[in-house]
Parts: sequence; C-alpha cells; structure tokens
Amino acid sequence: MPTYAIGDLQGCHAEFVALLERLSFDPRRDRLWLAGDLVNRGPGSLDCLREVMALGERAEVVLGNHDLHLLAVARGGAGLKRKDTLAAILEAPDREALLDWLQSRPLLVRRADTLMTHAGVPPQWEADQAERLAGEVEACLRGERAGHFLERMYGNEPSCWRDDLDGIERQRVIVNTLTRMRFIDVEGCLDFAAKEGLDSAPEGFAPWFQFARDDQSRLLFGHWAALEGRTPGSRVRAEALDTGCVWGGELTALNLETGERISVPGWR
Repeated sequence: MPTYAIGDLQGCHAEFVALLERLSFDPRRDRLWLAGDLVNRGPGSLDCLREVMALGERAEVVLGNHDLHLLAVARGGAGLKRKDTLAAILEAPDREALLDWLQSRPLLVRRADTLMTHAGVPPQWEADQAERLAGEVEACLRGERAGHFLERMYGNEPSCWRDDLDGIERQRVIVNTLTRMRFIDVEGCLDFAAKEGLDSAPEGFAPWFQFARDDQSRLLFGHWAALEGRTPGSRVRAEALDTGCVWGGELTALNLETGERISVPGWR
C-alpha cells in the first residue's frame, strides 16, 4: 500500500490528474499526502479542491499559506489580491462544503518519525512540540471564533518564537513558521522578504534545513518552488516536494516507502 507525498498543486488540476494516472493511483489501495497550497495561481483551483476532498481518508492534506488566504478571504474579511485565481471557488454552489472541509485540515501530519508541513519545521521545535503547536492553531480554525482568528492572522510580527507568547501573536508565529518559513537565523527568527533560491538569503540568515536539529525526524515540505525539489547543504532529513508546477516546472510525487520520485510536466 504505497503512500505518495505530492508538492503544491496551486490549481494545477490537469497536471494532478496526469500525475495520478502516471502513478496508477488506486484509492482503494494507495494513499496521498499533499503538502498544502492546493489552490491559487493556476486555472483549476476549484477542481483541485473537489478532487482531493472526494478522496476522503485516502488523502492527508496540510494547509498552506494560499489555502489559509482563501479561508481569510471567504470567512475573515480579507480582500482578493491581483494575481489570485480563487473566484470560481468563491462563486461555486458547493462553496461552503469545500471551505468547511479545507478549514478542518491540519497544519501538520505525522506518521512515526515522518512529519509533513507546508513550509517545514524549525530546528528549535522537536517533533512533539511542532505537533502540539500546530494543534493549537487547528483548534482555533475549528472553533466558534475561527472568523475572528482569520481576521487577525495576517502579519509578520512577531517574527521570532518565544514560549511565553500567547493569544494571536502566538498563533500568528505558529502559522507563519509552518506555512511561510524559508530563511531563518540562528535563533529561529523568520525572514519574509527573500523568496527565491538560496542565493537570496539575507545576511545572517540561512535555509531552515541547514540548521541541525536534535531529533532524526524526516521532514516533508512544499512551499519553496525555487529549490526545485532539492535541499542543498541540508543538516536534517528534509524532502522538498514543491517543484514549481504552476511556474512551468513539474508536479512531483515522492514514494514514501521507496524514495522514488515521479514527475509530470507542469502548467504552461
């Protein structure tokens, strides 16, 4: 019973279907892990949501920053951005069912020593702590005040985790770390400006996977298309899954049991 981990779909529905065909994916037998950002930028965001939701328990999905943006627009009063391709979801007759399903997705999934989040796990957080902190935000999203949380979720401050943070500041750092992280400093503080390859690292910052951690967790993540599925200089067991499908790269699946990578051409 193989499990395949797939990087950011970002509305690339035709490519997702092609990849499943390439894998000979059988929902009665196989499982999928999806690293978040199911929606936005590509032309098939609505179909991506419907396709993955229909897989039910055969698909484990974590929330990415674009997924959270959709929820913030639909249920938190945020505005659409110029490059968003979310209108079809917002106008769909099954909009509320799709949003309910998306809002109930976790920020982290775990099987034994393998963890998947959208952006990664910082070295300062051991696996149990990362799972617990993700659960705090998941509880907010599933609670009665979810709309209030979505209204206040946006922001780059505070940029550093502290154990004594509480309220929305604590929740915001957890969200930003698990869905937006790329470069950090030795204290684990986040940089939000640099979004390209490793050469774009600000002074004093490095990719989060180039810092050693105390445990041997296998960390699956998407979010960073410029890495092209590689983690140069990694000091942890990190697997980059986003190979830039929506930017004309590829859509890639990683067989978690064998380590084989299978790709199809991205959206043009």
